[in-house]
Amino acid sequence: MDPRIREHAEVIVDHSVSIEEGDTVEVMAPTVAEDLVVALYEKLGERGAKPSLSMRSKRADRAFLRSCDADDFGLLDHTLAAIEETDAVIIIKGAENTAETSDVPAEKSAAKARANAPIQQERMGKRWVGTQFPAPGEAQLAEMSTEAYEAFVYNAINKDWDEQREFQEQMVEILDPADEVRIVSGETTDLTMSVKGMKTINDFAEKNLPGGEVFTAPIPDSVEGEVLFDKPLVRQGREIEGAWLRFENGEVVDFSADKNEEVLEGTLDTDEGARRLGELGIGMNRDIDQFTYNMLFDEKMGDTIHLAIGQAIGETVPEGQPFNESATHLDMIVDMSDDSYIEVDGEVVQRNGVFRFEDEFGE
Repeated sequence: MDPRIREHAEVIVDHSVSIEEGDTVEVMAPTVAEDLVVALYEKLGERGAKPSLSMRSKRADRAFLRSCDADDFGLLDHTLAAIEETDAVIIIKGAENTAETSDVPAEKSAAKARANAPIQQERMGKRWVGTQFPAPGEAQLAEMSTEAYEAFVYNAINKDWDEQREFQEQMVEILDPADEVRIVSGETTDLTMSVKGMKTINDFAEKNLPGGEVFTAPIPDSVEGEVLFDKPLVRQGREIEGAWLRFENGEVVDFSADKNEEVLEGTLDTDEGARRLGELGIGMNRDIDQFTYNMLFDEKMGDTIHLAIGQAIGETVPEGQPFNESATHLDMIVDMSDDSYIEVDGEVVQRNGVFRFEDEFGE
């Protein structure tokens, strides 16, 4: 077995979810990631954990969603019960075909998201991590050879996470006590929001592997302005390009996309919370140095920020603060490498991708 796969498993078990003897562990993985599952099971056996495996098939998901009635898509009680009895959850992503569900109607995908919302909420309260196996589908989507994509994935994952945590903590110290954030990029993005009282999280691969971002939640009603997401994204197996949103009093009041606008519209129509922002994230993992159409990596890329419409992340919203609830959470990226800046309480803290605590900031 590739030693990088064993190292990946070690990072998951030792760092991301810190498995202890006797822990019940739910492993969710696609069949293409069997090698990583094997390496994980070896580590879990050494640790004295009690694992349960759920192998996933996008082909099966597609078949079910295309044949079911969206109006009858009820809560998956058996899945919720299993998560309630679990100490830790490991979610592995990977696909032979990333467009497998591209012909599933948007309303059925939205119905599934609503049905899964209680499961997702329960899972978020556990020790959990989501990670990527370097599968052929994602390699092809990134327009990379399998070998090159494997190197890209492992460089981003198998790294010194203590060093990364210290680098990112400098941005946490700026953002956590802040009141207002302004994001400007060229003539297409000028957005302000309040983050007063919200908590800023340092993501150094405890829940997302790879990690490499600092994120918080805006006050839902505070978001004003417009934003053009100049990096594309894949939603339901379909590529959305040129997504643009305009906010008033925190709500999306106008939108457009150059490609697959109907997919963006379907997401915005999931529920009331889908038209408000649930997350502001700042990418800081410089080992992620190219765009791959995989949000797990792309949102951590240096010189970017990302905003998510929909569900806020619970740990960013202290008790008593307004929490944006939704059955969806869709991350979208703005390139901040040129003619761009982030302003916190009236002070520029990042200019053209360079942070004020980096030597190049004054150049």
